[in-house]
Amino acid sequence: MEIKFCAACGSRTEQRIPPDDDHVRFVCTKCGLVHYSNPKMVVGCIPELNGQVLLCKRNIEPQKGKWTLPAGYLENGESVQDGALRETREETMVDVRIIDPYRLFNIVFVDQIYFMFRANLLSDKFGPTKESIDVRLFDEKNIPWDSIAFEVIKQTLEHYFKDREKGKFPFKIFDLR
Repeated sequence: MEIKFCAACGSRTEQRIPPDDDHVRFVCTKCGLVHYSNPKMVVGCIPELNGQVLLCKRNIEPQKGKWTLPAGYLENGESVQDGALRETREETMVDVRIIDPYRLFNIVFVDQIYFMFRANLLSDKFGPTKESIDVRLFDEKNIPWDSIAFEVIKQTLEHYFKDREKGKFPFKIFDLR
């Protein structure tokens, strides 16, 4: 992401390697403030109830109208667990209990890190929100595979169902390039 103006004084920035650094950064041409552009953390859940997985049909871009697991950007001041709980509630109107961390995907080409948890629904009272036009429980055989919004979500679901067959859900890290 290009940072054109300094957040502190409003002056233009330029790209250069600051002293005692080894990466090109955006540096203010007036006050010298170094502006860091780092990957965004996306957090979410695989909400489970009676062997089914809760998916949301997106009501926002990108991929509006496609299905996904509830997930979104981590906010400042949040733990990854709290962010995953909040995102799930915002997109499905339901609370979940986190079981354990499940997947971390490094998505270098879009500067994102996806951190997904397995979770249990605390109720069957879920529904659409301003971010999701539809929210439904799916068995593996009924997942709308051709309408999954993001490759990372498709891979997470594929891993989940394979692991469920084995009865073990190990935490793993993958790179999506």
